[in-house]
Amino acid sequence: MRERNYLAAQTESVRRLERETKDAGELIELAANEGEAALVAEGEKTLRALAEEAKRREIESLLSGEADGNDAYVEINAGAGGTEAQDWAEMLLRMYLRWAENRGYKAELIDRAEGEQAGIKSATLQVSGANAYGWLKTEAGVHRLVRISPFDANARRQTSFASVWVYPVIDDTIAIEINEADLRVDTYRSSGAGGQHVNKTESAIRITHVPSGIVVACQTDRSQHRNRARAMEMLRARLYEAELRKREAQAALVENAKTEIGWGHQIRSYVLAPYQMVKDLRTGVEKSNPAAVLDGDLDAFMAASLAARVGATRSEASAQAG
Repeated sequence: MRERNYLAAQTESVRRLERETKDAGELIELAANEGEAALVAEGEKTLRALAEEAKRREIESLLSGEADGNDAYVEINAGAGGTEAQDWAEMLLRMYLRWAENRGYKAELIDRAEGEQAGIKSATLQVSGANAYGWLKTEAGVHRLVRISPFDANARRQTSFASVWVYPVIDDTIAIEINEADLRVDTYRSSGAGGQHVNKTESAIRITHVPSGIVVACQTDRSQHRNRARAMEMLRARLYEAELRKREAQAALVENAKTEIGWGHQIRSYVLAPYQMVKDLRTGVEKSNPAAVLDGDLDAFMAASLAARVGATRSEASAQAG
C-alpha cells in the first residue's frame, strides 16, 4: 500500500503539471489576443514556476534504486590529523543536520564519539524522510577541507579529511541472516549528555561483525537492551548496503565513489583559503559560497551525482545490449 500510494502521488503530480502547463499556455494565448499584458506576464510567471517544479521532478525520478525511498544512516569519521580532522568531522555533521532540517527531514543522532580537544572522532545520524537514502547515498566518500587552521598559532593553511558512509534503514521485509557467533559485543559508558544514569552505567553498545569487519555503535538510550536492538538494526542495514555495493561492482558501474572510500579517493574539496570554493571532483560542479554549502546547500551536488550515476548505468546497459 505504501508503494501504491507513492506511485499514485507521483503519477498525479505529473498529470497536474500537464494540466497547469496547458492552462497557462491557453491563458497566455487568450490574453495576448485581448492585449492583456498583465495576464500574459502572469501566465509566463506560472510557466517558469512549473518549469522549475518539472526540473525537480525530473531529478526525483532518478531515485529509482532498490532502497532509494528508505530512511538513511549517515556515519562520519575523522581522518588522520588529530584535532583538525575531528573539527572538520563535526563541521560535516552540522552540514548534514542543516541539510535534513532544510528539507523537513527528521535527523536523530545515534552515536557520537568526542574528540580529545575539539570536534568529533565519529558520529552516526539517522535521517528520516522521503527518499532520504536516495539523496544521501551520493555523499558517501572522502571529504577534503583546506583552510587556515584555527588551532595553529602561526595561522598556517591545513588540509583535513573525513569520510562519510551512507547506508539505508531496512525494514522487516528484507531478511538479513546474522550468525550470533560472528558477533563481538562490547559495552561502555555513554559519552554524551543524558543524566547520571546514562553516564555512570555501561549502557552503550558496540557490535563488531567479525567476518566483514563492520562496527556499529549506539548510545542513545539509557537501556542497554534497547541500544543493542538499535545497534543490530544498524548492523543489518550495513550488511544490506554492502550487498548493494557488491551488486553495483558486479554490474561494473562507472560511479565508484562508494566502493572506494579511502584517503586519496576524495569526492569533494571544500577550500576556505586562499580562495573560496567547493568543488565536486566526480561531476565538476562548483560553488563559490562555502558558507552556504556548509549550512546544508547540497542539492546541486546531489542532483549532478545522481544524474551521473544514472547515466553510467544506462551507458553500461547500452554497451551490454550492443
